[in-house]
This record gives sequence, C-alpha cells and structure tokens, in this order.
Amino acid sequence: MSESVWIIGTSMTKFGRFPDRDLLDLASSAALGALADSGQQMADIGLLALGNVYEANSHNGQRLQKQIGQTGIPVYNVVNACATGATAVRVAMMGLKSGECDIAMAVGVEKMGKMGMLGGAAKKADAKKVFTPKGRYGAVVKTEGMLGTGLMPGVFAQAGTEYALAHGVTAEQFAKVAVKNHQHSTLNPLAQYQKPFAIEEVLGAEVISYPNTLPMCCPTGDGAAAVVLVSDAKLKTLDPDVRRRAVKVSASVMTSDPWTPSGQVQPDVNTLTRLAADQAYEAAGIGPGDLDLVELHDCFATAELIHYDNLRLCSPGGAGEFIDSGAPTRDGTIPVNVSGGLLSKGHPIGATGIANLYEVATHLRGEAGDRQIAGAKVGLTHVIGLASACAVHILEARAA
Repeated sequence: MSESVWIIGTSMTKFGRFPDRDLLDLASSAALGALADSGQQMADIGLLALGNVYEANSHNGQRLQKQIGQTGIPVYNVVNACATGATAVRVAMMGLKSGECDIAMAVGVEKMGKMGMLGGAAKKADAKKVFTPKGRYGAVVKTEGMLGTGLMPGVFAQAGTEYALAHGVTAEQFAKVAVKNHQHSTLNPLAQYQKPFAIEEVLGAEVISYPNTLPMCCPTGDGAAAVVLVSDAKLKTLDPDVRRRAVKVSASVMTSDPWTPSGQVQPDVNTLTRLAADQAYEAAGIGPGDLDLVELHDCFATAELIHYDNLRLCSPGGAGEFIDSGAPTRDGTIPVNVSGGLLSKGHPIGATGIANLYEVATHLRGEAGDRQIAGAKVGLTHVIGLASACAVHILEARAA
C-alpha cells in the first residue's frame, strides 16, 4: 500500500452557468481533456470514479462511459457533499494501491445553474406531523436557528465569528480574503468571475450572514474537472514526456468529525480539518513551511481565514495577522487560492475537489501561465463537506 501514485493528466472546464450544456457534456469535456493531457486513451483506463451530488441517482459514471468509451471496467459513483470530487480521487487511488488497476481516472461534475444559496432552500412548513407513542399526532417545532444552524452561510458565519471573538479578527480582515481572491481570479481564464473588488465594495455589499457580504460568498454554477492517475510501476513504463510532467500525490487523507460537545449543536468545521492537515503533513514528510501554494475551501471568506489556522499556515490564533501580512497573496510567502478560490473560480460541488488538484498540479508543472507561482514544487489542496468530510492532498513536482 506504500507505492506512490502520480497524476499524469488533468483538465477542467471553465466554471460558470451553461444552460446549453448538460451534465454529461461537461463531464465528457473534462474527462477527454485529462486523457489527452495524459497521453492515454479510454482503453488504457482500468477504473473510473465519478463524483456528482445533485444528480447522484442517475448512474452518471456509466452514462459518461457511453459518451467517451464503454470498456467494461469498474465504475464507482461517488457522493460526499462538497468533498465529492476529492473522494472520487481517493476511490481511484485505492484502486491503484490495491493493485486492481495501474491507471485510473476520477471525474467530478456538477450542473447547478443559479440555485440560490447553498443549503438555504426554504421549507414549506415550520412543523411536521409525527406519530407519538400514545398514537396521537403532534407537531414538532423546527430547531433550525434555535439550536444552531445547518445552513451553510450561517455555519461559516458562526465559525468565523467565534474565531474573531477569540482572536480579535475584524470585519476588514475577513473582507481582505475576498479582495485577494477576486484579484487572483483576474488571471484565471477558467474562473466563473474575473472581477476585482475594492475592500470598500466588499464591506458595503449586501450582508448575507454577518460578517460575510455577497462578494464574500461563493457562487453556484456548472463545471467539471478530471485527473488521470497511475501507479509508480506503471509510470516507469510511460513515455519520457509523460514522466517529466507527472506530479506525485505525496499524501491523501480524509477525515470526518470526531465527537465534540459543541458539534452536537453547530457543525464543527475546524477539528476535522486540523486532523486531516496533521496526518497529511506526516504522511508527506513535510511541514506547512514547505508549501509553495495552497488551494483551500473558501466557500465563504470566513472559511478561508479560519482554515489558515486549521491548516497550520499561521501561528495559532494568528489568521488575522496572516492576511494583513500579505502572506497568502500570490506574491506572498504561502500563496492561497491563486485560482481565485471558490469565491471567484466558482463551486460546482462535485467538481471542486478535483479542480483544486488541477490548479496545484498545473503550477507544479510550470504551466499556469500568467498566474504561475514561480518555482512551485509542493502544494496542498483542501476541501470540506458538511456533514462531514474533509480531504487534504499534498502534491509534489517530479524531481528533474
């Protein structure tokens, strides 16, 4: 189980809203792009894992095969909230590490359109009828908003507010996260939005869930991403150019929430991320100071700031000072979300985890164009899905 796994091909579609393209159009584009990038064909793939959330009951992995090649291989349909794409990658990796195959492909795709705020769909009734032990029907009062919240804007607003109260973070520091990521997106042609915002615009925009205003919240949209993975032994048999561009997966870790007292009321977005990060650093044999770039799960600006701390990118309690220092800008010491992050790049849920891998791998290959982080050799990706799954991957460029 210790054999290395390598990314030899990756691709993503532009993220946005595409009313003229269905789910399989997007998935096929990403899958065929990753195959072309890897120099392989569908006939070479020994396992396919497809991640999708909103059409998860449609056996989309098998439907994708009908578009790009039916070869009789195992197909796994994966759903795991916002960590769906990263989970599909782990399914593909486990196939490689078990010896089931030596080349695998993971695809993440979502067709969301303009769905409104994630997790914010209104209920038709405030109470429902239940059958009591005495045989009588009674009303159960909703606990949403009374005992915490499960709506994503509220979850991450609460998590950010708790951190702010504990460590003196200001609304301006949270807003700086959005300013940074929107600025980064102007260099990414695949981002859903590529518009810079001044901090005054961010702070003055409509409040969605304090302290997050509209530019501090990720958009919904459509998109797909894919990776082709190979075992270490298989990589050695491939063409020199494929080997030269290969990116090593040095760590792949997934966690879920352990029991915590507060987690019974309010989702805990911190502990599972800290556990995943610590395990990933140990597996890769590196520390946070060795990272050249990070793509983390900034579904809201508050989420990115607290994950600086959770991923050990800053000193404990120091996330506010970290953003003030400019460290996570593309010219800083640990660039974070140079793609524009979810805030600008977009968040088609099933695709996000793989899109993060695409971004980091592209930099490690030196192929990121205008947004390239010079000399990037090591990168980390992070994605969190409630409730609850967190995936952290560490990637390394292949030694010359």
